[in-house]
Amino acid sequence: MPLPPAPTKRAAMLSPSAHDAPARPSQGRSGRRSTDRKSEEGGTTGPRPLELFDRHDAEAGGSVETLPPPKAKAAAPLAKAPSQAPSEVAETSAAAVRQAQPRAKRSKSNGPAKLFVLDTNVLLHDPMSLFRFEEHDIFLPMIVLEELDGHKKGTTEVARNGRQASRTLDALAAAQGADIGKGLKLDTTGHRESGGKLFFQTEPLEYALPTSLPQGKADNQILGVVQALRDLNAKDAPGRPKRDVVLVSKDINMRVKARALGLHADDYQNDKTLEDGDLLYSGSLALPPDFWTRQSKTVESWQSGSSTFYRVSGPIVPNLYINQFVYFEAPGEPSMYARVTEIRDKTAVLKTLKDYGSVKNAVWGVNTRNREQNFAMNLLMDPEIDFVTLTGTAGTGKTLMALASGLTQVLDDRRYTEIIMTRATVSVGEDIGFLPGTEEEKMGPWMGALDDNLEFLAKGDGGGAGEWGRAATNELIRSKIKIKSMNFMRGRTFLNKYVIIDEAQNLTPKQMKTLVTRAGPGTKIICMGNLAQIDTPYLTEGSSGLTFAVDKFKGWPHSGHITLARGERSRLADFASDVL
Repeated sequence: MPLPPAPTKRAAMLSPSAHDAPARPSQGRSGRRSTDRKSEEGGTTGPRPLELFDRHDAEAGGSVETLPPPKAKAAAPLAKAPSQAPSEVAETSAAAVRQAQPRAKRSKSNGPAKLFVLDTNVLLHDPMSLFRFEEHDIFLPMIVLEELDGHKKGTTEVARNGRQASRTLDALAAAQGADIGKGLKLDTTGHRESGGKLFFQTEPLEYALPTSLPQGKADNQILGVVQALRDLNAKDAPGRPKRDVVLVSKDINMRVKARALGLHADDYQNDKTLEDGDLLYSGSLALPPDFWTRQSKTVESWQSGSSTFYRVSGPIVPNLYINQFVYFEAPGEPSMYARVTEIRDKTAVLKTLKDYGSVKNAVWGVNTRNREQNFAMNLLMDPEIDFVTLTGTAGTGKTLMALASGLTQVLDDRRYTEIIMTRATVSVGEDIGFLPGTEEEKMGPWMGALDDNLEFLAKGDGGGAGEWGRAATNELIRSKIKIKSMNFMRGRTFLNKYVIIDEAQNLTPKQMKTLVTRAGPGTKIICMGNLAQIDTPYLTEGSSGLTFAVDKFKGWPHSGHITLARGERSRLADFASDVL
């Protein structure tokens, strides 16, 4: 009689209809030989029952279900089944483990689940925020849906987010088996990391706010809903355990009013890359003073071209990233400046840098003046680096170095076909209104930094003509530089371009993704900005698109970052940057 198929789940009884199933494919001669060998060694030739549970779980102390005694009708076929080969037993156990793995639930964080009440601005800021709260539940007051409906018209980013949030809510409500009264499961649309439910306000809630708060204002109605939910969830009730109610809002005044009323309020934290800007990856690391003495027994060095390579090991290796700069400066000892080119197991390879501070290595007549500028120029001139981020205060040379390296690689090296420059058009003061002309003419007032640096690069640092590159006319330089607006970047692909994104600290992470994904083959993108001068509303140093890019790209073999520390514009600019 053929063997019945393996059980589909652990500790499952076989149905009577399964006994007449076709035989499984033969496991080969090895399975029969192992069965015969085991019978000869053990001295038993009688049949043994099938194991309906995973033996490994039982040995590890796991729980094993106990099956009730089978009926007499089903017991006979099982007793007649021949002994199962060890290979088949192992296969059955492995199949049971594989069947059990998809059903394993994600481990939840410690503590009881909370109920988060979302403000409208959270959904307009991040339409996917519904799925960012792990195992906790979410509550949407009716006034939030009303405000969401009022913001969905238009072509702005807020309107697009409002429409996407509405579509997400509709998909959750239209899922099979959805019951608004009992809460909509957030994982029904494929977001398995969300283990909670979404609740709508389906009935009026009783609350009493101070008379000084206008009752018709939407913010105050949301505060009243939070207060009513807090009172409802303050005690255990049948089917509703006690839990905390938290208001999540991007509005600072809303959170202040909530705390004044004794309500728990918090900011939406998921969009923040870093809590503290000082924790941002700087791109460089100072080696300890005893680096060579501690590493002297494990250092290998070799020469390749004009560069020297060092293979080091030790406790500093786990703290390194690919393309991170390291430097050693100690009194009385030679200095060393290198870049991490390889990290393998517990060793790292360091490659010495090219000195762009030397006159013979000038880039379009520009020499670097400090350590960080030399690090940045090594990234800008490396054809293997596709994405470069530069941060630093005003006057550190970000735009000048990016333009100088771009002109050299476009006009001299012919590595790229042209330079494309763009920036976020965010005003420092009041907006001057609409601008006439073509796309480049409209972007002209925003590109004052480009004009200033081109004026310096066209005449050279010394004021003379110098080589052919320095004698090139402004018309030739201008013909290789295109000024583009960010508003028309969607859908474009840049091939063999040198793209400069200035004032990138004013971009949101979504805008940064839109720009960086425009890169085609042979394109290099440079993002520059000063995180201390953010002009976009609702963006902070921790949630800026530039911070997002620096943090996400660190350690990628074809990207690099450096934070420029010292200003080189003038002594007046340096002093003003420090004291103002």
